[in-house]
Amino acid sequence: MDNPSRRDVLKTGGLLGALGAFAVATPAQARPWRWSPAGSIPGTGSGADPRQVWDNEADPLVASLLERGDVPRVNELLRTWKKNSQPLPEGLPNDLRDFMEHARQLPSWADPAKLETAVRFNEKRGLYLGVLYGFVSGMMSTVIPKEALAVYYSKGGANMKGRISKTAKLGYDIGSRNAYLGDGEMIVTSVKTRLVHAGVRHLLPQSSHWANMAPEDVPISQHDMMVTWHSLPTSVMRTLEEWKVPIPAPEAEGFLHSWQVSAHMLGIEDQYIPATWDDAESQAQEVLDPILAPTPEGVKLADMLLDLGKGLDFSLLTRPILGALTRFALGDEVANWLNIPREPVWGTLLDVAWGPFIAVREGLLPLPLAPDAYWTFDELLRQFVLLYMSELRPISIEIPEYNNPNYP
Repeated sequence: MDNPSRRDVLKTGGLLGALGAFAVATPAQARPWRWSPAGSIPGTGSGADPRQVWDNEADPLVASLLERGDVPRVNELLRTWKKNSQPLPEGLPNDLRDFMEHARQLPSWADPAKLETAVRFNEKRGLYLGVLYGFVSGMMSTVIPKEALAVYYSKGGANMKGRISKTAKLGYDIGSRNAYLGDGEMIVTSVKTRLVHAGVRHLLPQSSHWANMAPEDVPISQHDMMVTWHSLPTSVMRTLEEWKVPIPAPEAEGFLHSWQVSAHMLGIEDQYIPATWDDAESQAQEVLDPILAPTPEGVKLADMLLDLGKGLDFSLLTRPILGALTRFALGDEVANWLNIPREPVWGTLLDVAWGPFIAVREGLLPLPLAPDAYWTFDELLRQFVLLYMSELRPISIEIPEYNNPNYP
């Protein structure tokens, strides 16, 4: 992944203003779909523009559940379905049961050896990944215009801490030792998330607030899902490379494979799932990098995210450190878009000490050379992960029944 990304350009001093960003965002979204399915898992496909493809299995099913009034009962039943190999609850509607039995099956190309290698990758870097999934990718979502709009006006926009915790749960589940095994939870999380997306597709067009702002008639297309996908594994890998975290090639391949399987389980067609990291990078440059831009909704969401540490006893998890982390990880332009001020103390500390801290954690520098700042970073990571992991257990991923009640 040697080609410069938009994120790299942003970090090295790109100074597009908010107005200019809006101006370049629309043509990037409107241009023809150019990524070839030759770079996908099957190496072939129809080449259909994913902006015009949604989920033709889950969407009509969930629309029917909502129209029949079955969703409250379904959500109640599915709260008891937690483990991958666990039988589906009794009492589910037959059409939903048939869909879920099919949707819970791993793709034929899933490789157990690669998934096992992914476990080693995740075990070594669990602390980094907790922060990257739970916050950095979450903050990036606020400058993905269509995603920010959809989140803001859907049910998730009314509770951003809950919404980002569910994103963190996805990262936690995919990074667990038994992610896709019988006693793991990643398959369950994926299938439930697929149902949620279908629910949002049905409900959000009914919101006049969203309909008056959105550039499309139906949200969360296959294109949108791949944009979000790249904000997770692709952006994480870019960041780890930027931090000079040494990653053996088999572990990098295993990490990618775990996310390839997740894309399939979330309902993304195989023809859009990149086959290699080079393919992922080429697709990210097509679908993610050109569309990053500020929106009024995204700025408001970012402000909510910066308040996630409010009320915690651990004093580091406050707006200054989260703001400095955003600027450090996503660059000056994104931070300026989101009206995040510079933090002289934390910003300087991250700029100066983060690289050596990573080198110490990765065993590239001897521990005796580590100053107090490294221990501070280590504790920050641990506390951040604990903040979300401690809240994951009671989280229930459920089909929404309404949009953001603040914007009916």
